[in-house]
Amino acid sequence: MVVTIVLIALAAILIAGLALAGASVRVLREYERGVVFRLGRVLDQRGPGLVLLIPALDRMVRVSLRTITLRIPPQEVITRDNVPVRVAAVAYFRIIDPTRSVVEIEDFGAATLQISQTTLRSVLGKAELDELLSEREHLNEALQKIIDEQTEPWGIKVTIVEIKDVEIPERMQHAMARQAEAERNRRAKVINAEGEFQASARLGEAADVISQNPVTIQLRYLQALQDISGNAASTIVFPVPVDLLTPILERGRQALTQPPDQLQLDAVAENGGLPEAG
Repeated sequence: MVVTIVLIALAAILIAGLALAGASVRVLREYERGVVFRLGRVLDQRGPGLVLLIPALDRMVRVSLRTITLRIPPQEVITRDNVPVRVAAVAYFRIIDPTRSVVEIEDFGAATLQISQTTLRSVLGKAELDELLSEREHLNEALQKIIDEQTEPWGIKVTIVEIKDVEIPERMQHAMARQAEAERNRRAKVINAEGEFQASARLGEAADVISQNPVTIQLRYLQALQDISGNAASTIVFPVPVDLLTPILERGRQALTQPPDQLQLDAVAENGGLPEAG
């Protein structure tokens, strides 16, 4: 009977010792640190590796030093030019001071999320829509700097903030499409006008060359006929010398410039002084 009682007592002592050992020994991974409180007061941070605690006196809080991905949900933002948009973003941060992340803030993850949402609405509300679409790198840097300054007292370092998605109302998308189309038409007209200007300059230079040697205009005329006959197989081209059309053109110009009486006298003179038969 006595032996049984002794064995039971030894077993109880052994179990109590194992329980105390389990409560006093902690193993921290390479990316973990432990903030130790003894009777409510912060001692220091421990880890990584084996950490020994005093049972019933010490309490340890594990803190991970790995980079945390924080997804900022879509926020309703009105830009400076009064355009409503929905903007979603993502932030990356890590803890650089485990003690302050535990002592200075209750839940650093939720607090960082709230500050990120507020900063996102504040910064993007000061930007225009064109800036939001074309200058994201500048806005990302501004967001990262502001959020990092606000979370630095908590021992948190915000490394990257990226605007992930920008949702624009459908009516605004149609307006932007019309604006882009008008801009493309404007560029096409400018390019066409620039081409016409350059072509006219080249034609002026060619006219100066041709005026020095009139035979070149005949050669150019024959080349144009050759090009026309080669491109259109069903077209018959009859070359007419330009010199034959000169009297006809002069006659028509006189008819437009001279009065009717003068035209009748010219006709009588051409008929040998006899009036034309009606």
